[in-house]
Amino acid sequence: MTAKSIFTYISKLTVSLLLLLTAVPHAQSQTLFRLEQDSIPFFRGFAVSFDLVGPAKLLLSDCGEYEGALRINLHDQWFPIFELGLGHANHKKDEVTGLSYKTTAPYFRLGMDWNIKKQKHDPYRIFAGFRYAFTNYKCDIINDDLADPVWNTKSEFGVQDMSCYQHWLEGVFGIDASIAGPFHLGWTVRYKRRLFHKEGDIGNTWYVPGFGINDSDNLSLNFNIILDI
Repeated sequence: MTAKSIFTYISKLTVSLLLLLTAVPHAQSQTLFRLEQDSIPFFRGFAVSFDLVGPAKLLLSDCGEYEGALRINLHDQWFPIFELGLGHANHKKDEVTGLSYKTTAPYFRLGMDWNIKKQKHDPYRIFAGFRYAFTNYKCDIINDDLADPVWNTKSEFGVQDMSCYQHWLEGVFGIDASIAGPFHLGWTVRYKRRLFHKEGDIGNTWYVPGFGINDSDNLSLNFNIILDI
């Protein structure tokens, strides 16, 4: 991808974030980047979380993820976050292409959430944020039902361990609520936009770890168990 295309993607994301901020009520947007003057300490600890949607997808379909996160709480207002996951797919004979696809690879995301709720120190939060994400993965793409026009037999064609990578950005909106003591539950909705990628020599991959079914953009949902430390 050219530098001009990358600049275009980043410009579109910037405009989207600005529109999101302007959609927040004026009183809330004024406090988005301003530290509230109160007795609450600036550093409020860490939280670890684990997503339940990805493992459910692995049980019910042929792709999904295991994903955890480490989040820092700064004054109940800003939340730098690091997410690490393992994506897996075993897609047998696509109905359109006839290809089988298999991959297992890690991915990571790095970003920030902002608590956009007016009362920052309430036991539940409404937040908006962003992520930069990356995965470097290998995949197998096989057609094991290819007809030989000469011998009229079936043969296998494809590639194994094809090297691929992808960079993408995510816009995030979510809610989490305190259930009991340090235990929280939360969900997030994510809009994912591909930046640039490499998909090997024989065509597009079916699934990208952490991103989902391969396309230029994607939507996903996470439901998290969260534990304050």
